[in-house]
Amino acid sequence: MGGTFPRGSTAITGLATYGVGEAPGHTSLELAAKASMLAIADAGLRLGDVDGLFICLPDDFFAGLSLAEYLGLQPRFTDNNRTGGSAFMSHMATAALALSAGYIDVALIAYGSNQRTAGGKLSTPFKNNVWEAPYRPLFPISSYALAAARHMHEYGTTRAQLAEVAVAARGWANGNPEAFAKGPLTIEDCLESRVISSPLSVKDCCLVTDGAAAIVMTRADRARHGPRPPVPVLGAAAATWWNAISQAGDVTTTAAAESGPRAYAMAGVGPSDIDVVQLYDAFTINTILFLEDLGFCPKGEGGRFVSNGRIGPGGELPVNTNGGGLSYCHPGMYGLFAIVEAARQIRGEGANQIKDVNTALAHGNGGVLSSQATVILGSAATI
Repeated sequence: MGGTFPRGSTAITGLATYGVGEAPGHTSLELAAKASMLAIADAGLRLGDVDGLFICLPDDFFAGLSLAEYLGLQPRFTDNNRTGGSAFMSHMATAALALSAGYIDVALIAYGSNQRTAGGKLSTPFKNNVWEAPYRPLFPISSYALAAARHMHEYGTTRAQLAEVAVAARGWANGNPEAFAKGPLTIEDCLESRVISSPLSVKDCCLVTDGAAAIVMTRADRARHGPRPPVPVLGAAAATWWNAISQAGDVTTTAAAESGPRAYAMAGVGPSDIDVVQLYDAFTINTILFLEDLGFCPKGEGGRFVSNGRIGPGGELPVNTNGGGLSYCHPGMYGLFAIVEAARQIRGEGANQIKDVNTALAHGNGGVLSSQATVILGSAATI
């Protein structure tokens, strides 16, 4: 399987979000910088302590250089990996390896986007695959709709089960003051909403918001002396199986089936040991696929697994406790927000705090179910 990882030798020491929802008058770079400064302060560090910078922005291919210049940093290492929403989990893997090797001392991982107030639609340089373009798919929803339709055909998954995912997310969002979409949402509301790319309707789709997030990582020995409870990084793994959905061997199984087991092995835990789960829910089918591929239920059982409120407030498995990309925020790339929520739950600071959280899984998705990356965080008790 491969994947030696310095389990627990590094930790998240600072975290922040900024401008979630609408942040008029800010550029994406400014939002990322605001979140960065808040996360550095949360870690009890100074801006000049940062010597490793990890970022990608939706509208800047040289974001690593731009944010360093904006903040007045001269980092020893800069990573601008762009695998979409999974990039930030990969940033964490790279940062953990560099920190544990002594290559850097303080890593800042940041993201920001003003896509809602700047244009109101997804900001992405992604282009359709040349073999898919003649069929004029809608990017990215048609690819996810293809996976949903196939899952329905193969396993009997229903639109009502997809709606269960959206309703659960809204339930969590209703308890989160920072969430953008709130209010009642029923299965019937979802089933009656406008279909955009069959079988997915508007309620199966993530939000289009502004927002920024940032985390700070250091070696564990330094993190123990910070002002906030350290959140040790137990495992981090990534896998990419395709870019265009037309190149997938099986659209109902993603590379999370590889990244998840590798991350579990590094962390020394399994799915039954995870207290809270944060998944990249760009569309409702994502949550079902990832719950299966990450081992929380057998392949094909995801629709039935999420039924009857199992992943919502008060359910058996807390999933996307901030409201997720479906109801909390989705500023183009959501991965770092999943990490922040996982760390908040470990620190006991979640808006919908789950009792006695010692392990949390954050999973990112990039492209069209293309790149998958899984991070497992723990409390001090897990080291």
